[in-house]
Amino acid sequence: MGKGGALSEGVLRKIILSYTYVAIWIFLSFTVIVYNKYILDRKMYNWPYPISLTMIHMGFCSSLAYVLVNVLKVVEPVQMSRDVYLKSVVPIGLLYSLSLWLSNSAYIYLSVSFIQMLKALMPVAVYSIGVLLKKESFKGQTMSNMLSISFGVAIAAYGEAQFNTWGVTLQLGAVCFEATRLVLIQILLTSKGITFNPITSLYYVAPCCLAFLSIPWMIVEFPKLRDTSSFHFDYLIFGTNSVCAFALNLAVFLLVGKTSALTMNVAGVVKDWLLIAFSWSVIKDTVTPINLFGYVIAFMGVAYYNHAKLQALKAKESEKKASQPDDESGKLLEDRETEKSTRKNESDN
Repeated sequence: MGKGGALSEGVLRKIILSYTYVAIWIFLSFTVIVYNKYILDRKMYNWPYPISLTMIHMGFCSSLAYVLVNVLKVVEPVQMSRDVYLKSVVPIGLLYSLSLWLSNSAYIYLSVSFIQMLKALMPVAVYSIGVLLKKESFKGQTMSNMLSISFGVAIAAYGEAQFNTWGVTLQLGAVCFEATRLVLIQILLTSKGITFNPITSLYYVAPCCLAFLSIPWMIVEFPKLRDTSSFHFDYLIFGTNSVCAFALNLAVFLLVGKTSALTMNVAGVVKDWLLIAFSWSVIKDTVTPINLFGYVIAFMGVAYYNHAKLQALKAKESEKKASQPDDESGKLLEDRETEKSTRKNESDN
């Protein structure tokens, strides 16, 4: 009875912890998105400089990651050659900087709710680019599902009351760059046995982003900021915003490390619905019935995609477990044959 009670208590503790990690990630992701919208939107804080905001995030994250790795030694740096860094990490840093730049720029032109609807295209982009780069195999059923997601997003876009072509272009560009980054992480890093946690990821990638973003910043935003004499750096606003952005990366590590990437995908769907509700009720963005109808179609497609991924993972685990007894039997047979051979040689001698 005691053992059963202890087991139930242990399981309950794990369930509570898992939901806690999910809640923390949803809260931080929600906060960063709304906070970025607040800073960049001309009707709110009115600081429409997305490259500058992204550079502040990357500068803060680079500095804090450096302290955690080299001073406090919370985690060990990843061992890699300069050649691997230049050919693998730097391209990923370039794509990440472009993704962050464009996605933050979209907040100036689009509502929070519509941006979340457009982000539903991420599985479509990841799968399509994976097929192009021969990381994924083409399957008619999967592609049909991708088309259904795209169809749902197209309906949502058709029903958008505040549709802005440039804003949509920016967000779709961000989705494409982010999807390419995710696929290249598998090709350039995972395949070579290089894995990052969020701290080491920021330690290596954030300085690259900062360097790449400084080029368009000097051309696009620096002249405007230089001529804006009324601007004074608000340490409270930008400091807390940067802390939230860094904390979000740690929350991703907790959520994926303690649960799974699939849990994060499901939690992402919950977060998107919460953001849509918040955008409509608090920010007073217009959400039309056609918007919702289209997003429901896309949502069902994404849910099916996650379900298919889960089934594939379960099948892979089952195959792995089934192959283990065969391997053990083969090893046992091999040991017996070796033992027989040894005995025979001893008797011959």
